[in-house]
Amino acid sequence: MPRKPRVHYEGALYHVIVRGNNKRCIFDIDNDKLEYLKRVKKYKEKYEGKLYAYVIMDNHAHLLIEVLRTPLSKIMQLIQQTYTQYYNKKYDRTGHVFEQRYKAILCNRDEYLLELIRYRKL
Repeated sequence: MPRKPRVHYEGALYHVIVRGNNKRCIFDIDNDKLEYLKRVKKYKEKYEGKLYAYVIMDNHAHLLIEVLRTPLSKIMQLIQQTYTQYYNKKYDRTGHVFEQRYKAILCNRDEYLLELIRYRKL
């Protein structure tokens, strides 16, 4: 059964969650976290998105992103794909780095956003 398309509209705000394949570490050292952030920054700027907050743990990351004209799926595809290439080359490996498709929760700007920031202390 095909996946449902993501909801997209200009100004949509998403809580994005990415996780390492099999819940394994994908940000092994601080430099890996910086490499992931470089990609987030590059593609959010290229496609005029806004990053309000983030948390990068060893095996997963949370991003709070607002999109404009470019759908979140395009931005995340480039972030995930280029980080996977970096990670596999650096650690001389092949295959998936991330578990399944990223999770994206469309945020209500009032209740959910405030709760998310309070809970995650982003």
